[in-house]
Amino acid sequence: MPDKRASMHDAVADLVRDGETVAIEGFTHLISFAAGHEIIRQRKRHLTLCRLTPDLIYDQMVAAGVADGLVFSWLGNPGVGSLHAIRRRLEGGNPLQIEEYSHFGMVGRYTAGAAGLPFYPLRSYQGSDLPAVNPKIVPIQSPYGDETVYAVPPLHPDVAIVHVQRADASGNAQIWGLLGCQREAAFAADRVIVVAEELVEEAVIRADPNRTVIPHAIVDAVVIEPRGCHPSYAQGYYDRDNRFYLDWEAISRDPEQLDAWLGEWVYGVASRQEYAEKLGAERWDELTPGPAPAAPVDYGSYQ
Repeated sequence: MPDKRASMHDAVADLVRDGETVAIEGFTHLISFAAGHEIIRQRKRHLTLCRLTPDLIYDQMVAAGVADGLVFSWLGNPGVGSLHAIRRRLEGGNPLQIEEYSHFGMVGRYTAGAAGLPFYPLRSYQGSDLPAVNPKIVPIQSPYGDETVYAVPPLHPDVAIVHVQRADASGNAQIWGLLGCQREAAFAADRVIVVAEELVEEAVIRADPNRTVIPHAIVDAVVIEPRGCHPSYAQGYYDRDNRFYLDWEAISRDPEQLDAWLGEWVYGVASRQEYAEKLGAERWDELTPGPAPAAPVDYGSYQ
């Protein structure tokens, strides 16, 4: 199988293009801040950003002028408050184009895109105000009875960026811990960048196949980027930096502070390695989790 390894710089330069639709997925953990920062550094423009629960990374990308639109379900700084850069754009004279869905509505859109379906049906918009403000959420009659459900259209990102714990050089990628809709987003996308904490041999992947969420066949580039999720976390590698999420509230409220932060922590570093070194060994020590191994599984072998 071909070796698909690339630097983050080269993967973003080659596969993320102005005016396209980009999905950076990962639910609470495995959010590729490293990829978002590289997109900012390369000054990509006019992107439509898709994601369940847009959080700090999309606030940073919107503040940097990357995005013209958001396709999302719920947005905010989890447990803290608003995403103030996004809020300023929505309330100001340079608004974002937005499409809002429920979490399941976004999962349904990715699932329809991955499966080649014309729409995805779901019940969860009964009693919701979202269909009134999003014309793409359409009531339909069930072909098997009198029930009315809602349909959402397929979502086909031009690029899906998925952070994983480990991958081999050809792009077989494994995740454990909380799963979001990384698999669905990857299969729905035209191009896929896998970002991994760790590069492993193909034999490691083959020895534990049930953890393989994304197969090499749909992957265009593999980027090995340790600590690429901070301030999000990577289960088993480092914890969520809750202090950062609290600090972001004040930073994002003040456009000058936010610009200064981008200048220091995104434009002011050439790579994720520099970012991690700048954060410092003491902070990383605080975020290092203790061991919590799972019981091994014996898949058995042919006699």
